[in-house]
Amino acid sequence: MTHENHSIRSICVYCGSQPGRDPAYMEAGRNLGKSLAENGIRLVYGGGTKGIMGAVASGVLSNGGEVTGIIPEFLVDMEATRHSLGQLNELVITKDMHERKHMMFERADAFVTLPGGIGTVEEIVEIMTWAQLGRHAKPMVFANINGFWDPMLELIRHMRDQGFIHRAHLLNPLVIDRIEDIVPAIIERAVSQQNPEGDSSVIAKL
Repeated sequence: MTHENHSIRSICVYCGSQPGRDPAYMEAGRNLGKSLAENGIRLVYGGGTKGIMGAVASGVLSNGGEVTGIIPEFLVDMEATRHSLGQLNELVITKDMHERKHMMFERADAFVTLPGGIGTVEEIVEIMTWAQLGRHAKPMVFANINGFWDPMLELIRHMRDQGFIHRAHLLNPLVIDRIEDIVPAIIERAVSQQNPEGDSSVIAKL
């Protein structure tokens, strides 16, 4: 990457604490982690060391990158092992989910959503809600691995068509199929689009 004057120093990744049934999901996690490390971008994530979460963190660490894990105390033994957590560059243990999500938002310059379950959906929906309300203009990406997010994107289209997304110009996530295109696309948006009004050509693809 040759972009040096962009504002992207860290990216928050939302994804499943399980591996999923398609091996492509774990591969995508590892490759995204590698891409972050190669571009000198810190990973901010939910601290899990299992499933896709673990794959992303491993991809960063094994390629010399830096990782900040943010996890509530009650999930430490469910989504991680204490030994694995010790490998992270920075570990923050919060008192609850609310504090975790707020801290992840504050620490991140952009957001990427890999395949995951209800928790993953809840996280990216909250970020999109805040964007629609004008609370931030940070880049948001759906990593649409093998069409995983197609039903979600169709639901967003349906809500817009039915008149429930009244400020669609502020809701402008990127939808990217190939992992290697994600970091360049985020950096390009950060460089070329510094206003919160959104890109109508992107919104039209939703």
